[in-house]
Amino acid sequence: MRKWLLIIVCVCTLVGCKEYQVSDDPSLTLAFSCDTLSFDTVFTAQSSATMQLMVYNRNTNAMQIDRVWLSNGTAFRVNVDGEADLKRLTDLVINGGDSMFVFVRVEIDPLNGNNPLLINDQLHFHLSNGKTQEVELEAYGQNVNRLCMHGTQVVNGYTFTDTLPYLILDTFVVNGPLTIQAGAQLYMHRGACLFAQGDVEAQGTKDAPILIRGDRLDRLFDSVPYAYAGGSWDGVYLLSEQPQIYDLNYVDILSGNVGLYCVSSCVDPLPQLHMDGCRIHNHARYGLVLSHVDALVTNTEISNCASYCVYCSGGTHQFIHSTIASYFGYTNIRIQSVSKDESAAVYIDNLSKTKPTTNTSFLNSIITGYLTNQVVVATPFVQYYPGSFIGNYLKTDTLRMPHAAANVYWQSTDTAKVFVNDFYKYKEYIYYDFRLDSLSPAIGIGDSLVALPYPMDRNGVSRANLIPDAGCYQHQP
Repeated sequence: MRKWLLIIVCVCTLVGCKEYQVSDDPSLTLAFSCDTLSFDTVFTAQSSATMQLMVYNRNTNAMQIDRVWLSNGTAFRVNVDGEADLKRLTDLVINGGDSMFVFVRVEIDPLNGNNPLLINDQLHFHLSNGKTQEVELEAYGQNVNRLCMHGTQVVNGYTFTDTLPYLILDTFVVNGPLTIQAGAQLYMHRGACLFAQGDVEAQGTKDAPILIRGDRLDRLFDSVPYAYAGGSWDGVYLLSEQPQIYDLNYVDILSGNVGLYCVSSCVDPLPQLHMDGCRIHNHARYGLVLSHVDALVTNTEISNCASYCVYCSGGTHQFIHSTIASYFGYTNIRIQSVSKDESAAVYIDNLSKTKPTTNTSFLNSIITGYLTNQVVVATPFVQYYPGSFIGNYLKTDTLRMPHAAANVYWQSTDTAKVFVNDFYKYKEYIYYDFRLDSLSPAIGIGDSLVALPYPMDRNGVSRANLIPDAGCYQHQP
């Protein structure tokens, strides 16, 4: 018995030693978690996020790496198994069945030209068995205009152009007129915000929209870009003591704390806000806040905010062919820093005794979400409230307005989907899509007279010669 036990122990010892015994077998290789490590666009003179590469030894014997080096070595910074100086990295052993981490980041010097430029390199691993293996490294570098590099920056008027993207690092305050040209891109660092205290003219187009979003261009997880996480920057604030004019066409404001906060201290006349073809999406607090301002919002999507998507108090506000959808955090992956509260998608506050009367109307629009009641009208006497609701699809259990007609209301027994996708399926790479489903109850319920001045939807789909759908997207059969 002792003889057999001794033999078994010896065999196990010999087998176990193999994983620590360095092999020079020229047929053996290492395995990598990817053949090419690809970074998203990286702003020049700005360090990227760090990406991870795994190196696996799936062989029984240990493998030795004699040397690791970069072909170029000017843009990519590499840390192998805790060592950042590759020249000092020699005779590195990976035991059989073991692995090691390699961390890579990018720092790209300013480039010649305004267009993104592909930067690539090769990371080489020379093994003691004579083999050399490579992993490709690539990133797109992009020059940017940097603002607020030393904290809050105040200017008397400013124009954002489409020549280069802008990276706003802190609080940018425009006291005079603010102009944003079609195709301009504003990337906001964490905590950054834009204050406009004069007239605003933001003239995006369907083919060249204006983009305002966070500056993280990498990914939270493989299938989840940081752009999908709300609260990555602060917000856009239109604040005035004068009757300013705000004209916003095709402006996308994405994933901040607040989308557009438009508030004044004026009494008469009030500032005028006109929004057409805009998208305010995925904010950790509010989407659109209107207080002491008159507003006309057309062909606009306001969606997925942790609190109110739309808050109105004081002034006359019209929402025509707009989609307001409250599905913040409606997914099976936790990517948001806050949870959705119990607020309705739309809150209309007509209770103030000091502010102008609130007169908010919704025509040919959609207001819905995953909570039961998505519309609240807070007013002392409902029968005297001047606002109207006509030709809408509404998810509400409390709306009993005198000027409400031809609306379709959500029912608990409804089975048809309203939208193409109101649930984020991250494994399938299927994001929210608030265009209308083929069986949507919002199809064909709009008022034709209301739709006449708006013959095209937000995506350029014609409403002409059709019964208009509710919302900013006309369904295409």
